[in-house]
Amino acid sequence: MTTSLKTPRLLVVGDVMLDRYWFGEVSRISPEAPVPVVRVERREERLGGAANVARNAVALGAQTALLGVVGKDEAGDAVQKMLTDLHIDSFLSRDPDVSTIIKLRVIGRQQQLLRIDFEHPPTDSALRNKLTKYNALLPDYDVVVLSDYAKGSLINVAEMIAAARKLGKRVLVDPKGDDFAPYNGASVLTPNKSELRQVVGSWKTEEELTTKAQRLRESLDLEALLLTRSEEGMSLYTAGQAVHTPTVAREVFDVSGAGDTVIATLATMLGAGKPLIEAVEIANRAAGIVVGKLGTATVTKEELFG
Repeated sequence: MTTSLKTPRLLVVGDVMLDRYWFGEVSRISPEAPVPVVRVERREERLGGAANVARNAVALGAQTALLGVVGKDEAGDAVQKMLTDLHIDSFLSRDPDVSTIIKLRVIGRQQQLLRIDFEHPPTDSALRNKLTKYNALLPDYDVVVLSDYAKGSLINVAEMIAAARKLGKRVLVDPKGDDFAPYNGASVLTPNKSELRQVVGSWKTEEELTTKAQRLRESLDLEALLLTRSEEGMSLYTAGQAVHTPTVAREVFDVSGAGDTVIATLATMLGAGKPLIEAVEIANRAAGIVVGKLGTATVTKEELFG
């Protein structure tokens, strides 16, 4: 971050996960079934979901708080420790009635062979507690990021957006599902192609895509819709304008977590006072860097601006 920019204060809210990676050697096929045998040699744990968004924001120099629900379990302890180590202000509700969401990836020969998900939706009491904390924290932050992975933590998303907008906060949402109506009134929505297609249907031409995207943006009363398009870059739709930014990825190794990097970079740059189009260009650059890394990774200020 250049010295002329202020340090942004971000509040990240959403589905908090623990990403586990088991790396190993594959040298034979199992005699029990036609599957590879992986001899695990190394294990890694990383923050996932909304926690990965917070991790990306902190890597870019933002003062970041994370609000979410995890279990009162060993995986929840691991998430809490990593947040503390990264100096992310943690406001986690520890729900004894659920398990922390875990995505376990088994990797052999630099390829993901299997992913196993452990997940439970949070209880009503944990969600009520979270909403109360959210309303109390809101005045202290510049930008709100709502990271929706459809795991149940953002049931109250419409109330959260309304409360933030009432205080004049910018709200960025990484959406999920086939109905974006609950995100009405957000500042910026950041769907990928498949997420947008679920809501507006398919398109055959760029003109048709622009028409559908702008219609959706207007119907949801958004300041902007940012469509992330993998190897095709990004398209930003604002009132009366569509701006396309081509990808800058040199090598695509792993796209997991790229959406987290995009929204975290966008929020950090907007919070630091950058105009929207410039913030999108920087977020696109960050995405190009992060897809060249394995798993849910981050981009540093030095990589981005050096």
